[in-house]
Amino acid sequence: MLKEPTRRIRFLTQDEARRLLDEERKLRWVHPDQAKARRAIAVPLNGEALAIRAEATRRTPTHVFSFRGKPIVQVSSRAWYGALRRAEIKYFRWHDLRHTWASWHVQNGTPLFVLQELGGWESVEMVRRYAHLAADHLAPVPID
Repeated sequence: MLKEPTRRIRFLTQDEARRLLDEERKLRWVHPDQAKARRAIAVPLNGEALAIRAEATRRTPTHVFSFRGKPIVQVSSRAWYGALRRAEIKYFRWHDLRHTWASWHVQNGTPLFVLQELGGWESVEMVRRYAHLAADHLAPVPID
């Protein structure tokens, strides 16, 4: 890198700072204490996730998932099982959402090494344990 001039003056304008923060806010981190592998995981947020987070922030500024303004600490709750019953979904656990997320990524073409980083898995074997192709993805493609 080139040597920095000793009298260089550069700082962000308020507009630049706002734009930079808007870009930085499209990424969230899972703290190592909350990750199974005990290392931080960067989670990029798409437009839908940003909209959900914005709505949640209006209700409570500190947590995306809350109930009556308090963070949800137990996910396998009566509310979860009630929602599954109303949606007529059977034999589904909270942790199966991680399998769903990984499977949808693979089915939409996310490379396994990218999914490994996104999911915070130590090995490709762990990615394969979570990511599954749907039966229609395994069917042969007809040649016209």
